[in-house]
Amino acid sequence: MSRSAFREIAKPTTMEKLMGWFSPGLAVKRRRARVTMAVSGGYTGASKTRRSLKSYTPGGQDADADLLPDLETLRERSRDMVRNMPLAAGVINTKVTNVVGTGIKLHARIDRAALNMSDAGADVWETNTEREWRLFWNSQEVDAARTQNGDALSAMVYRQAKENGDVFVLLPRITRKNSVYNLTLQVIEADRVCNENNAQDTDTLAAGIRKDTYGAPLEYQILSAHPGGLAYTGGTWQKIPAFGARLGLRNILHLYKPTRPGQTRGVPDLAAVIEPLKQLTRYTEAELMAAVVSGMFTVFVENELGDPTFDLDDTATETGATTSDDDYKLANGAIIGLAPGEKIHDTNPGRPNAAFDPFTLAILRQIGVAVEIPFEILVKHFTSSYSAARAALLEAWKYFMVERKWLTDNFHQVIYEIWMYEAVTAGRIAAPGFLADPAVRQAYLSAEWVGPTKGQIDELKEVNAAKKRADMGVTTLAEETAAMTGGDWEKKHPQSVKEYEARKKAGLIVEKEPPGFAPNNQGA
Repeated sequence: MSRSAFREIAKPTTMEKLMGWFSPGLAVKRRRARVTMAVSGGYTGASKTRRSLKSYTPGGQDADADLLPDLETLRERSRDMVRNMPLAAGVINTKVTNVVGTGIKLHARIDRAALNMSDAGADVWETNTEREWRLFWNSQEVDAARTQNGDALSAMVYRQAKENGDVFVLLPRITRKNSVYNLTLQVIEADRVCNENNAQDTDTLAAGIRKDTYGAPLEYQILSAHPGGLAYTGGTWQKIPAFGARLGLRNILHLYKPTRPGQTRGVPDLAAVIEPLKQLTRYTEAELMAAVVSGMFTVFVENELGDPTFDLDDTATETGATTSDDDYKLANGAIIGLAPGEKIHDTNPGRPNAAFDPFTLAILRQIGVAVEIPFEILVKHFTSSYSAARAALLEAWKYFMVERKWLTDNFHQVIYEIWMYEAVTAGRIAAPGFLADPAVRQAYLSAEWVGPTKGQIDELKEVNAAKKRADMGVTTLAEETAAMTGGDWEKKHPQSVKEYEARKKAGLIVEKEPPGFAPNNQGA
């Protein structure tokens, strides 16, 4: 606030002048309160006069100014925690297992009405497309490094995005004898994307990404090798356009979750809990060491002279010990002679600490809130009732489904679109109008991505509930099948009919005649 504006506010009002005639003290008090409120605003949290908030003055910088100077440190600490801290590893592993798990499968769901395609024709097209996708996705040839298939790459990409904050996927075309398709995926760790020659960040070039005036990416600058590599002595930068010039398809995928406008790079999931996780680990290690020391039955030798140096009799009888040892040990059933005036007394370190578990659980609950994993799921420990455990599972599953939607929208669906271009132009998939009309193209690209389903605490209750929902018409058999098993009911149904008829033919199923039924229509 400017001085002139403050002077204007500080001027006494007409009411305060009148009050000054009768009660000068009250007038001054009212004026002080009015000026304080005008300066500080109506929010207590913005107060600059309260003792608890006086020194709390965070800056008002933009997203990149807040993040980029700290991003390298955040990434390094996040990776170290996942490597060495059980709880941090559990957070990331839990997310990867529930979001990706055994893999996310394609269910082609073309817009039949927009394409004027019959149900029978659409079924055939979807089945063929899914078969072609599996041919591409389930092979290690999809990986530029030829080490992982598509599902394994999905898990690694998602893990990198959570652990490092973001990850990049190049899309080189490589012709290989064992592969029908040339499209491959090359995962690039976040550290390699940085400004060429470590140039300073600007409004249009930040953390290795050049952007236009709208903030859309134009170019990615990728270091030829990881800056922390074993043999790294320097490198060159490869500049890759964000989009291809001919078809406008992406040349590189950048997977991250921006939370502020203008944010160029992603934040590791553990960023907000790095300090409490580190402190909790230190506390756990200290308690563990104290318990180990307590278990060793430590004793103190006291003598009247206060001399800390003394000899224990017959130390050489201990395996591996010598008479020149400077340390003193206890052995099973040992008899140790003491010098005159010396006596031994033990100490009680109070370990294990009875308060350790409650305190640790309290911190874990706060960490669980920050990483959006309920406490029971975070520590994999269910001690409450069925309803409480199920509530925790459902709350976690809402988060996992949001994460899976983000991953499929920004990774699987984008790759599916780029792959479809190659499949159509190669003549392996027939899609009239795909290359010419964007609306027709979107109709062909409509799809569902189905991953592992949530666990069932009481399967009988879950199945009965699903049956009631389907019988009431609030859900369909297709929806319940996808939710409970991740399968496709339309593909399961013909197999179910086949199995039913086979069992019926073998006499394993005997159909009951309806009431009032009479063979050859005789009698009733």
